[in-house]
Amino acid sequence: MQTLDHEVLQRLAVWLARGESPWLCTIVQTSGSSPRPVGSMLGALASGEQVGTVSGGCVEEDLLERIGAGEFSGESPQLVDYGVSAQENERLGLPCGGKLVLLIEQLNTGDADWIAATLTAIGQRQCVERHLRLDTSATQIKAVPHFTSLALTTHWLQHCFGPRMRMLLIGAGQLAQSLSELALAMDYEVIVSDPRQHMLDQWMGPQLELLQGMPDDIIRKHASDRHSVIITLTHDPRIDDMALMEALCTDAWYVGALGSPRTTQKRLQRLAQLDISAQQLARLHAPVGLAIGSKTPLEISVAVMAELTQLRRAESSL
Repeated sequence: MQTLDHEVLQRLAVWLARGESPWLCTIVQTSGSSPRPVGSMLGALASGEQVGTVSGGCVEEDLLERIGAGEFSGESPQLVDYGVSAQENERLGLPCGGKLVLLIEQLNTGDADWIAATLTAIGQRQCVERHLRLDTSATQIKAVPHFTSLALTTHWLQHCFGPRMRMLLIGAGQLAQSLSELALAMDYEVIVSDPRQHMLDQWMGPQLELLQGMPDDIIRKHASDRHSVIITLTHDPRIDDMALMEALCTDAWYVGALGSPRTTQKRLQRLAQLDISAQQLARLHAPVGLAIGSKTPLEISVAVMAELTQLRRAESSL
C-alpha cells in the first residue's frame, strides 16, 4: 500500500469523527496511459479540502467543482469516466489516449468502523479486503494473507489495503545512503542496520531508523514478513552471509545481495555448505538490481529500484 493512500484513510477518519460527510474517489479502471494506478484514492470535502490524488491535478479540480455543485447525490456509489475524448484529455492534462474510471462515494459515520479496522490492520502489517456493495454502500472487511488486485463487478468493489513495503538494508555505507534516498522517494519504509557502531555513527543519509545489532536478530524482529525487502550491502561475508542465512528462510518478498557475479558464485557456494537449500538459494537476487552496467552508488541504487519496480508491476498484473 502507498503512504498517500494510508494518509487518505487517516484523514477520512478525522473528518468522520468531526461529523463531516467526506467523499472518497477511487480509480477502479484505467486504459492507455494513466497518471496514477488502479486503487489510487482521493478524499475530499465539499468545501474543497482534499487529500490524495487520482491524476496530476486537473481531474481533482474538476471533481471538486462537481462535488461542490452537488452533481453527485451521494445516495450510492457512482462511476465517472474521465478521458473519453481527445478534447477532454487535453483539457484535463491526461496522457494521450488515457482514460480513468472513478468510483465516487460519499461516506457517513457508519464508514468509520471499516476505516478504523483497516488502519488497525495496516498498523499490524496485515492485509484486508474491503468489499463494497455498490447498490447499498454496505461494506464488509475480510483479512487476507497477501495483496490482491482491485476487482469491480456489477454489484461489488473489492479493494485491498495493507502495509507499506519495508526495506531493510544491511550495511550503513554510501550505497545504503543513496539507495535509501530513492526508496523513501518511492514510498518504501526504510530501515538501515549495521552491527558496526562506527558505521552508524558516520551515517550521512536521510533521517530514518538506524539499528545496531546482528543482522539475523534484526531480520527476525523487523523484516520477516511478505511485505519486506532485505538487501545486504556490507561486502563483508561474515555480516552478509549471516543476514542471508536468516533472510532466505523468511517470508520476505525480496532478498538481494550486492556483489559481482564472481562474488555471488562464491557466496552461493558458502550458503549451500551452511545447509541453505537450493530452493531457498533460488530466491536470492544477486548481483542485486537490473544489469544496466551500473558502477556508482547512485547508478546501483537506480538499478535496484528499477528491478523492484519491475517485479512489483509484473506481480500486480497477474
